Amino acid sequence: MVRLKALVKITKELEEVLNQPIITKNRESVIEQINLLIEKRGKLMDSVKPPFTEEEKVMGKKLIILNESIQLKMTEVLDVLKVEMKQLKKQKKSNQNYVNPYKDVRTMDGMFMDSKK
Repeated sequence: MVRLKALVKITKELEEVLNQPIITKNRESVIEQINLLIEKRGKLMDSVKPPFTEEEKVMGKKLIILNESIQLKMTEVLDVLKVEMKQLKKQKKSNQNYVNPYKDVRTMDGMFMDSKK
């Protein structure tokens, strides 16, 4: 029972962390908090074993609902990170093309080779 209450508490903490807005300034700390809470939660989930009382079953149902909302929010965070990574990669390539515009040129302009003799 105590482990299940701790699991519910950590799950709610994780949901609160995911509910806060993730901006560039706090992104790294938020991701660290999420990872830490997920690790704690995973350890507690491994320690929860049946048989369960009726009260524990009710808490389990609440956990399932919380878990579904957490999964949706985690997916949103991951999608935002993917988009930002793509933008960063595109910006990096654009900057490289600006610095050295002839880097990817494969032809030798102005050169003619006569193959006939």
